[in-house]
Amino acid sequence: MKVSLLAFSILLVGVAVAAPEPVVDTSGQKLRTGVKYYILPVLRGKGGGLTVSTSGNTTCPLFVVQEKLELLNGTPVTFTPYNAKNGVVLTSTDLNIKSYGPTTSCDKPPVWKLLKVLTGVWFLSTGGVEGNPGIDTVVNWFKIEKADKDYVISFCPSVCKCQTLCRELGLYVGDDGNKHLSLSDKVPSFKVNFKRA
Repeated sequence: MKVSLLAFSILLVGVAVAAPEPVVDTSGQKLRTGVKYYILPVLRGKGGGLTVSTSGNTTCPLFVVQEKLELLNGTPVTFTPYNAKNGVVLTSTDLNIKSYGPTTSCDKPPVWKLLKVLTGVWFLSTGGVEGNPGIDTVVNWFKIEKADKDYVISFCPSVCKCQTLCRELGLYVGDDGNKHLSLSDKVPSFKVNFKRA
């Protein structure tokens, strides 16, 4: 994955960088490391929270997709920042995202990573590595960025001195009909908020 990511290392502009500040959940509380949260869409009526699911006839990996029903919160996740201060999750800080869903036959770790599926579209899937920042794990690092009063998740890692893609994540409708969380200039940013599980 390292070679293909670097071979496709066009710097895409689209992520605004601001001074880090605490991320807050829907009740106004600071996001904490090790605490489970649902990632929910800001715009309601077009689907629920983010979850992990298989695609087509495959059992692995699990892809990060939006629940089809608005009433479903999705799968809870935890955030593990590269450099957490007092256990608080900050904006513009490299972090791993780990899902806590039902047991499946997929034996890949539940840590999110970028997985290239289509030309120009990188889907998010499980199978990443938690911690160990560097060029070998660069596809496992994401950031939460402020977007007006809401948030977006971006891929723009700074855990290594390497050139990578840099863009806010959006929802891409795959061949399976699922709305995949993905990195692509073909989709608008997906605004989210966080609800304690």
